Amino acid sequence: MKSMKAKKGLSLNTKNTLVGLSFILPNFIGFCIFIMIPVIFSFGLSFMEWDGFSPMKFVGLKNFIDLTKDSTFKISFVNTIYFALLTVPTTAVISLGLAILLNKKIKGLNFFRSSIFFPYVASIVAVAVVWNMLFQKDFGPINEFLRFIGIVNPPGWTASLDWAMPAVIIVSIWKGMGYYMIIYLAALQGIPNSLYEAAKIDGASSWQRFRYITLPMLTPATFFVIMMLTINCFKVFDLVYIMTEGGPGRSTTLLVNYIYDKAFLAWDYGSASAISIVLFIMVATITIVQFRAEKKWVSYM
Repeated sequence: MKSMKAKKGLSLNTKNTLVGLSFILPNFIGFCIFIMIPVIFSFGLSFMEWDGFSPMKFVGLKNFIDLTKDSTFKISFVNTIYFALLTVPTTAVISLGLAILLNKKIKGLNFFRSSIFFPYVASIVAVAVVWNMLFQKDFGPINEFLRFIGIVNPPGWTASLDWAMPAVIIVSIWKGMGYYMIIYLAALQGIPNSLYEAAKIDGASSWQRFRYITLPMLTPATFFVIMMLTINCFKVFDLVYIMTEGGPGRSTTLLVNYIYDKAFLAWDYGSASAISIVLFIMVATITIVQFRAEKKWVSYM
């Protein structure tokens, strides 16, 4: 009798397992077709020379060695780091500030929350085109305002070698801060009010309550925000492509833009795959460092 029950139990468990697998199978198939297989193919392609038409030719580490001599790769590498270093902390700080402000009971709260979140869901094409008009050097509203307040020679923004990247960074921050504000807002609403009430009774100031209650309790949310911001900054393409196409010159060319140029303009899939592998290693390394740093941060907080 026991053996029969065991067999029935095993059969039921197997059935439940198969049912569970059937739910995730469509997503897993899509993951394999559109992500895993292309990644594996790209890794192999990085050791090949291929233009998409002629037979592949194995060249070993040549594509990676050539990158060390490629000035455009070096510039795009530096530009990507520059873009991430300015965008990640600025977006996180602004998003946190907005979340704290909109966590209070103020009139029109839902309107302000929706207004700030709206740019995140807006079409990237529409956002880039509108901001290009705002940044227009001679007749754009931003420069008109700067002239109005006394700045005689306002920046050329997307037409300037020095100001094109800051312009892209401003738009990137503006578009993404609403999403990360929502994440911080949800985390803030999960902090028990009793902690703040106890701190007030003990005579803690507003800064002390923020430093010793709010920040430590927001550590998981902050870790998620920084990690997602970093990954998104390293893979940004559409905003830069629409606003500047990597120019003027190579001042806003990022690694993903250079991968696109190599693959679909120069038809050099081997080099493009090599750059993709370098980008993958960069993102993976930064993510691992962030996971390890998060543990030390929690202990410090």
